[in-house]
Amino acid sequence: MKKLVLGATILGTGGGGDPEEGFKVLYKAIEVTGRPVELINVEDIPSEGFIVVPYYVGSIAPGLKPRKTIKIIDPIGRAFELLERELGGKIVGVVASEMGGFNTPIALSIGVLKGLPAVDGDLLGRAAPELHQCTVHIFGYSMTPSVLVSETGNIIVVKEYADIDDYESIARYLSILAGRFVAVVDTPLTREKADKAVVKNTISLAYKLGDEVLRAIESKESPAERIAKLLNGWIVFEGFVEKYTWRDEKGFLKGEVYIRGRGRYTGRLVKSYIMNEHIMVWIDNEPLVMPPDLFTLITPNGTPITNTVLKEGMEVIAIAAPAPRVWRTPRGLELFGPRHFGFDYDYVPVEELIVKRGVI
Repeated sequence: MKKLVLGATILGTGGGGDPEEGFKVLYKAIEVTGRPVELINVEDIPSEGFIVVPYYVGSIAPGLKPRKTIKIIDPIGRAFELLERELGGKIVGVVASEMGGFNTPIALSIGVLKGLPAVDGDLLGRAAPELHQCTVHIFGYSMTPSVLVSETGNIIVVKEYADIDDYESIARYLSILAGRFVAVVDTPLTREKADKAVVKNTISLAYKLGDEVLRAIESKESPAERIAKLLNGWIVFEGFVEKYTWRDEKGFLKGEVYIRGRGRYTGRLVKSYIMNEHIMVWIDNEPLVMPPDLFTLITPNGTPITNTVLKEGMEVIAIAAPAPRVWRTPRGLELFGPRHFGFDYDYVPVEELIVKRGVI
């Protein structure tokens, strides 16, 4: 489990939730039930029934607390039960909404608790801030029917939505009302739809990443090199966090981090715009990594750094990697490209930018 959560946190690109909490949730589910995580491939999903996606929507800003008394101890479990009732069909498995230290383990833990398998994959390939960044929208599949439950007692069943903007707003506003997050179970998929929408083998990839980090530490090698290789990516910067400012804004952690280079990067400055995750990255005021491509920070010993624990003075290594191909399609870039986040750039793949900026 440790390897899995570690690797999922690397893929979380600074977001994806608290890995310590993710480990605790998954460990508890396995301990209580005595069942391990059962992973299946998409082709192994039973033809009769649905897989569903359990996750949380909310800001990852530290220090947030419930605004009212907690009335529902297990909001995601409650949402799961209500969705199965709404579907009128059998739920036969779960799939993670994204890769991250919490949102990946929570999906796996629900599978363990319900005695259901988890698909080896997710619907993103990394972590991202909005419901827009879900592969189902690329293929025209709906995320409904869905159930949203806050720990403070709000329960909403969404049968249909006008568009994904409205659905995002509904979920985000409920998280703001609750003070921290809202639990969501949505996106019922048949095996046929899952075959198109699921970014395959990302759970296995997370485990391999965690395993490589721990092996590198044991052998006193560079975890960064091994991580970059597994991601088909590159080490693109090394340095110290010079400045980090963030704020909780409309249910998101938003901010900017500035990293001053060391070693071969001395005299250079990287800036990352954060919206829960690292979204858009510049070096010396020129684009270095554009969404949907991945940018993740680790410590020299390979520990992934979420944006909730990022601090000024930290020594960091930056790794960049290409996004899954599905996000590089025209529709994928509409939902996850730089212009979606308000940046006036046409998307340029990271493998081209890193050469132009001379970072490798």
